[in-house]
Amino acid sequence: MRIGIVGLGYVGLPLAVAFAEAGCDVVGVDVDGAKIAGLRDGRSAIEDVSDEKLQAALPRLELTTRAVELHEADAIIVCVPTPLTRNREPDLGPLLGASQSLAGVIKRGQVVILESTTFPGTTREHMVPLLEESGLRAGEDFNLAFSPERVDPGRTDYTLRTTPKVVGGLTPECTQRAAAVYEPVCDQVVTVSTPEVAELSKLLENIFRSVNIALVNELAMLADRMGIDIWEVVDAAATKPYGFMRFDPGPGMGGHCLPVDPFYLTWKAREYDLATEFVELAGKVNQRMPHYCVEKIERALNDAGKPVRGSRILILGVSYKAGVGDLRESPALRIIDLLRERGGDVSYHDPHVPELPDRGLRSAALDAALDDADLAVIVTAHPQVDHGAVVKRAPLVLDLRGVTRKLQGALQL
Repeated sequence: MRIGIVGLGYVGLPLAVAFAEAGCDVVGVDVDGAKIAGLRDGRSAIEDVSDEKLQAALPRLELTTRAVELHEADAIIVCVPTPLTRNREPDLGPLLGASQSLAGVIKRGQVVILESTTFPGTTREHMVPLLEESGLRAGEDFNLAFSPERVDPGRTDYTLRTTPKVVGGLTPECTQRAAAVYEPVCDQVVTVSTPEVAELSKLLENIFRSVNIALVNELAMLADRMGIDIWEVVDAAATKPYGFMRFDPGPGMGGHCLPVDPFYLTWKAREYDLATEFVELAGKVNQRMPHYCVEKIERALNDAGKPVRGSRILILGVSYKAGVGDLRESPALRIIDLLRERGGDVSYHDPHVPELPDRGLRSAALDAALDDADLAVIVTAHPQVDHGAVVKRAPLVLDLRGVTRKLQGALQL
């Protein structure tokens, strides 16, 4: 089987390598010529695919910026970004551009699968008209389906192979053909009746997390005012063996999915004259968390007799989650910007992020940075960092992740 992959980022590249490892020939297409050149040289653009793993797969990978090379593929999987505009509305530009390019190259009998997270109706209402500019009919001349990506960067316990794959096609045959595409790389394929079911299932997964994270973050702010340890509260609630799922408070949400996906659904809901109030409120609470964390930093410095202006503040961890260098929507970046606006002298240490060129910062050596800091703030708790040693060495520590809550000396969220 020959597989085409459109978009070689956090979703597309692992997928391309997985198919190559399964013995399939893969055509990988990306508009970024520099990325393609690096991949051809065996240099991976993401942490989940090592250079060695990429190099082993290269004999089965054809990497190009030319969509025309997809013409001979048996199946084409679209994994392009679906970001938000500056007004927090869906930006389908990359998806629509990819669909227009495919209209010029698809052929009869091919399977086209969209994996990019989006609102219900995108596959049917937006992709179908563009692809049918080819003169071929979706569901008749070629098969079209939606299968949401379920990539969690840095995770090793649940992988592409071991995470069930949801697939919903325009027709039963579309669903069957698309499900067969994933069988070489996924142990379990779950079929649903329509693309809309598959599209909404992905949003539900992430909105579920967003709402519950917002709930515990809001409780953290309340517990702080009431003088109650929110971590002890969560620990106690988590002892219940049924009816409760643990979520921990933190500085806000990052990554592509959780901060972005709810807005895709709330935007689409307006078409149906419905306000998704839970979803929108969760987004507001989570977007507010970096501001609340900066307030905690101000209070911590004030209690030590220092203003933010001129204080040396060390941010520990700037990626959006532990163990990876992914900066997408990271709350740490907003915290840095807010502190600098207030005159703070901000530095950072992150073993996964060597520099932040847009902010003119480079990761500082940890020991020297701790010795020089007035306050160290644990924003992302990377496992490579000895946070116990941080508490001992830094004059003042504020922990936004709760990793030092059993130690004496650190302030908590």
